[in-house]
Amino acid sequence: MKNAQLAGKIGERLNLSRDQLDKLETAALIYDVGKIYLPVDILTKPGSLTIEEWDRIKTHVTFSKKVAEKIENFANIANIVYYHHEYWDGKGYPEGLKGEKIPLESRIIAVVDAYQAMTSKRLFRKALTLEETKKELLAGAGKQFDPGIVDTFIKILNEGRQE
Repeated sequence: MKNAQLAGKIGERLNLSRDQLDKLETAALIYDVGKIYLPVDILTKPGSLTIEEWDRIKTHVTFSKKVAEKIENFANIANIVYYHHEYWDGKGYPEGLKGEKIPLESRIIAVVDAYQAMTSKRLFRKALTLEETKKELLAGAGKQFDPGIVDTFIKILNEGRQE
């Protein structure tokens, strides 16, 4: 399932309005568009990133925001894409927002983005299993992720396995 669909399922479960769901699903399609401005060698580097490379990676949220602001009808999602790497405990980026100061839609995308990253094969590691991924998400609840959103997403994942 794609990020926009997963985000939409979480948003529906959280009773977001149709307008909020539209914004969420659109943001979930483009939140990493700013990575097109980053060097491919950094994005595909198999080993650990240097501090300078990591600082460069972090700029993608600013580029994503700028792209959204320039597209008609996407300006209303610019902050959603900008804040999707903020952590529940305030240790994320770009501004170190904490808890509910992070837009709800950004918090949803953070969980979906992490899920997709963990369940995808990378140059430097194999994809995690669904059970391993759920454990990682639960371990990050209250730190990296909004615990309520993790709980909701885990329930959705568990329901999907029973279908």
